[in-house]
Amino acid sequence: MGLAYLMNTYPITSTTFVRREIQAHEAAGVPVARFAIRDWAEVPVDPRDRDEVGKTTYILKQGALALAGRTVSEIVTNPIGFVRAAKTMLHLATRPGSTGLRNVAYLVEAVFFKQTAKAKNIHHVHAHFSTNSAAVALLSRRMGGPSYSFTAHGPDEFDDPAANGLPMKVAHAAFVAAITDYARDVILTATGGTGADKVHVVRCGIDLDEFELTPPPENARIVCVGRLCPAKAQALLVEAVAPLVKDFPTLELVFIGDGEDRASIEKRVAELGLENHVTLAGWGTGDEVRAAIQGARIFALPSFAEGLPIVLMESLAMGRAVVTTQITGIPELVDAEVGWIVPEGDVPALQDAVAQALSAETATLAALGKAGRARVADAHDQTLNAARLRALFPAGMTDT
Repeated sequence: MGLAYLMNTYPITSTTFVRREIQAHEAAGVPVARFAIRDWAEVPVDPRDRDEVGKTTYILKQGALALAGRTVSEIVTNPIGFVRAAKTMLHLATRPGSTGLRNVAYLVEAVFFKQTAKAKNIHHVHAHFSTNSAAVALLSRRMGGPSYSFTAHGPDEFDDPAANGLPMKVAHAAFVAAITDYARDVILTATGGTGADKVHVVRCGIDLDEFELTPPPENARIVCVGRLCPAKAQALLVEAVAPLVKDFPTLELVFIGDGEDRASIEKRVAELGLENHVTLAGWGTGDEVRAAIQGARIFALPSFAEGLPIVLMESLAMGRAVVTTQITGIPELVDAEVGWIVPEGDVPALQDAVAQALSAETATLAALGKAGRARVADAHDQTLNAARLRALFPAGMTDT
């Protein structure tokens, strides 16, 4: 087994795209060893995610004593490599705004990963996100471990690229995948253009066979899927639909997901008297989410911060026009040909877009949805994009 994936936390409901990517590799005959620094504190809702738990090696579950013992062993048997990695760790730890001494933990974790990768005959590791999992992959490499690459998504990891050590992680990587043109531009700005030849746009994808194209129903239902949190701005969607109930008395707004904003959203729904119009359904399985989107007239996601949400791809693939915000990489997928895109935080604009969508003829919405599916098929087919990623892996990693 030559290829591994390394994540910070895996599996989790909000990053099912990692599971899909791994499974696309394996469907092509390329086995993938799963590693994660830690497991998720919650039980995954989707049974396919639950199945991944048993396939994943969790570094922190080895225990402090075992990790310390491995570190001592690495110092004794590989002093030059360990010192090289320790110097890199100090460079990461002392950058302004960095995670500081947490990088010491990354070094210890890198020891375990490097040793286990050697035992499993792993020659290359791919990480998702440029944060701690990429740091562990970097430090492992500096110790003599497998070559590495990573996919950068944004937006949080781009808040302070220097503090994140992004230039160093790019410099030592075999290659870097950016999920959007926007992400690639951010990375190259952070590196001063250095490494442009190794930073490639490889978009996230979905399995189109899982998402049936259906006509929008004759209702006034809006669905929003995602963690209930400030970045997703679901609270603004509540404010936007409140005045629309007068013109659309059967309006329904369904939130699928959970999170820290749940209580404040419930409170605002009660204050606005929208209890009969807004439902907070909690997390759902993949099948439940698909059914909810297909049962809605439109999909809405008014986020302040995103990379490029997979759920937008899923909604468009099922033929649902979307209402979303003009941030980061979203305009690379959504424009007036597939839905409505508004400035983030602009409640009047969001309200107007939702009203236009609910007022649109079903044939108009169906045409937008059909165009959206075609766009997803062209740029976000999981099988094709996983193949593009495999083509970047070092020679021999994907031999079947």
